[in-house]
Amino acid sequence: MAEEEKEEKKSSKLIPIIIGAAGGIVLLLAGLALGFFLFSSPAADPSAEVDEIIEKNSEGEGEDEGEEDDNSTPDKVALDTPEAQVFLTTYYEFPGSFTTNLMNSRKFLQISVGVSTQYDDRVMANVEAHQLALRSEILGTMSEFTEESIQGKAGRQALASSLQEAINTKLEVLENFGGIDEVHFTSFVLQ
Repeated sequence: MAEEEKEEKKSSKLIPIIIGAAGGIVLLLAGLALGFFLFSSPAADPSAEVDEIIEKNSEGEGEDEGEEDDNSTPDKVALDTPEAQVFLTTYYEFPGSFTTNLMNSRKFLQISVGVSTQYDDRVMANVEAHQLALRSEILGTMSEFTEESIQGKAGRQALASSLQEAINTKLEVLENFGGIDEVHFTSFVLQ
């Protein structure tokens, strides 16, 4: 009787293990079969769908020749645009910086200056050739400004315009042509 009880206990412990293993195998096989069906089918060929759409559209065009579709898009009309001339801008930066006292002030202004033009390289060659005279003009023009007159963006723009005019005037005297379009500050220090 004791042996029968031991066998019964062993078989009762073994049954849930067998059922669990069999259930796991069934679930694994079901997952593999589902994955095979989902991922093994060949990818749909989009060209076949495009051909079907084209065929449907071409069949529908012949039926209602006199009527226009409400869904049709208007044809694009090309506009004649004038060709814009684009000029190359050339830059030149004066070596070193310019330092001078401001008018009626104990402060001084130190700037680095660059110029630009859209004319040919002769203008920049003239600037480089007459650099000494142009440096003198720049310093003279700077010293005519007061501390208050160069404050803010408007003051700096006024200084740049005055420098442009002075440089062009000097180049016109020396070479009969100015050609500087803009003056640029690469540094601007007021102390």
